[in-house]
Amino acid sequence: MSGTTLTDWLRAREDETLAAVLRARPDLATPRPADTSVLATRAATRASVARVAEGLDTFTLAVLDALLAADADRGQVDVATIDLGVGPDRVRAGVDRLRDLAVAWGPDDAVRLVPAAREAGGLFPSGLGRPSAVLDVVDVPALLTALSDEERGILTRLAHGSPVGRTKDAATVPRLENAKTPIQRLLAQGLLTRVDAETVELPRQVGVAIRGAGPVGTLAVDEPVLRTKAYKAVDSTAAGATLEFLRHAETLLRLWSAEPPQVLKSGGLGVRDLRRLTKATEISEREVVVLVEVVVGASLVADNEAATPEYVPTTHCDTWLAATPAQRWATLAAAWLDLPRLPGIGGLRDAKERLLAPLSEDLRRPVAPLERTRVLRVLADLKPGTGVADPDELAALLAWRAPRRGGRLRDDIVRCTLTEATALGLVALGALSGPGRALLDEGTAPAAKRMAEAMPDPIDHVLVQADLTVVAPGPLEAHLAAQINEVADVESAGSATVYRVSETSLRRALDAGRTAGDLHELFRTRSRTPVPQALEYMIDDVARRHGRLRGGAAASFLRCDDPALIAEVAASPVAALLRLRRIAPTVLVSPLPLLEVLDDLRAAGFAPAAEGTDGQVVDLRPTGRRIQAPLRAVRRVAPRPPDDEQIADMVLAMRAGDRAADSKRGRSVSAAAGSGANTAETMALLQEATRTQQSVWVGLVDAHGVASQRVIEPLRVGGGILEGRDPSTAEIRRLPLHRITSAALVEP
Repeated sequence: MSGTTLTDWLRAREDETLAAVLRARPDLATPRPADTSVLATRAATRASVARVAEGLDTFTLAVLDALLAADADRGQVDVATIDLGVGPDRVRAGVDRLRDLAVAWGPDDAVRLVPAAREAGGLFPSGLGRPSAVLDVVDVPALLTALSDEERGILTRLAHGSPVGRTKDAATVPRLENAKTPIQRLLAQGLLTRVDAETVELPRQVGVAIRGAGPVGTLAVDEPVLRTKAYKAVDSTAAGATLEFLRHAETLLRLWSAEPPQVLKSGGLGVRDLRRLTKATEISEREVVVLVEVVVGASLVADNEAATPEYVPTTHCDTWLAATPAQRWATLAAAWLDLPRLPGIGGLRDAKERLLAPLSEDLRRPVAPLERTRVLRVLADLKPGTGVADPDELAALLAWRAPRRGGRLRDDIVRCTLTEATALGLVALGALSGPGRALLDEGTAPAAKRMAEAMPDPIDHVLVQADLTVVAPGPLEAHLAAQINEVADVESAGSATVYRVSETSLRRALDAGRTAGDLHELFRTRSRTPVPQALEYMIDDVARRHGRLRGGAAASFLRCDDPALIAEVAASPVAALLRLRRIAPTVLVSPLPLLEVLDDLRAAGFAPAAEGTDGQVVDLRPTGRRIQAPLRAVRRVAPRPPDDEQIADMVLAMRAGDRAADSKRGRSVSAAAGSGANTAETMALLQEATRTQQSVWVGLVDAHGVASQRVIEPLRVGGGILEGRDPSTAEIRRLPLHRITSAALVEP
């Protein structure tokens, strides 16, 4: 067993074990491994092992550190010698976890680690320094008992913290009788190792002796307990938060449609525009940052990339506004879930006291979607309607499960995720809502359906008050909400929305084409309370004064001192095509661009000329060629991990590759460079194997350029296909001849 390699160990495992490795480490499956030797090579790479270490829990990391401290990456280690202050079964379970991930291999009495585990585990496994050869023949406990309190205190601090310390007394290592300071006396006795003139290191033997019964220090063996509470109104509470978020999003779109904010030169949204939006929505700046990031992430607003760039609503926002509330929520929630940014840190300052502007590159964190999903998955594992009592406990739980993930913002990401998910209605009362669970497990369409079921039924009436306010005792039907928003302004929002009718709001409705009769009909049929007489008088008074002065839009005009020529133009057939309208005896106007009007008039036999604002003739001909603006690059989506069927197929392919590698090959042929494998020699060898019913070894290259080998019992060769039987599974395989790069007869 001493000569067993990771490749040998993987080959001896069952198919289910190999499938579990590929499932737990999907990076090993791309591209498809040709055999187990390729799988073992990839499993031992530094980047892949570091990725595995990021997902290990605190206890398994301690087992990994203990194995590294025992130099398992350089030789075999007996699991029974690993002392973590817990039972041997628990240690063995940690080693089994590392074996399941192909980071460790071998039996319990001869466990080994891949060499890259040393870098993944850190320079000082278990917080212990490197061993000192000088102390191998020294009674370390006896030396420690003879130390002074000050000297022992120095060693204790290094033993329970970082084994490396900074000092001014390490310029040289003096003899013991010449040592003047505690550091120098420890260096002279070998209880400290000099690294350089200002750095010392605590040897491993000293650290283990000081820790005593806890050689790996304080170890959190079990994951923290998560206190939970059961609630009955999770979905209804989430629906209420959703309606509020949608209302704020509509306010943002309306505000930025009228007056788009400018993009800062350094990128992002300025403080003044952020506070303006905060005032309009009446929520905190932190909540506004989340709102802005989600709306932009959903492509409802984008940078127009003009000379003076602004954040402008896109054409998608019109489709979004026309959708149902549940569909609008699903769009925003899905955008937040996949958002590669951390809205929670927007508006804060970094370590250099720089303001982290919303929508700037400072908030970009590619790992944010993954960390966000981890938080929600913990809530999804709880029973429906069960929420966490304290966000800090959830942060502690996730920190135990993966202490190396998230960086310095690890715990902050958990708290921000809960806050943002609560604002969006995915979480309510600390529990994952039904629509949120559907979004995680099923997608946007089922989630929108669940949210529609959770939302209160829309109502078809309002309550008009004597003070000219209109009360909506719940969410209004979409058509009624549009009519009320047209004729009144929101005064306060919540479970019941209060609108205020004013002359300005009535004039807005009349400008939209409503008549006084329409407004009277609206309030008479939709109000459950009598319509105040003051409101009827106001409608009639505003309508009587409305529209007496008219204005219109014109893109171009025609003028002439001769009214006869104007009349001739107005009577010509081209006038209807150009939609010319006479507003004075000598003036015609058109909604079409001037250049188009002039070209059509010239084609009709007239001879118009263009003039500028000063009345002088100007040339409107195009000055040169124009090109279409380039399209934005589409964001690439990370590939999905292989499913169970694909993994099973990979395992079969690796087994076939192993058999091909172990087969004894006889006469062989190879394709000439650049000519493919469809040569006369290859065809002759395959046909000979078919006649003699002899197995053949073939080398293949798939459409992605990945090479593989397999052994086949050929049955038929022709039509560009080699058809044969897999000796291990008895399945019929069809291999394109142009993919075969080499072939050889398999000797018995």
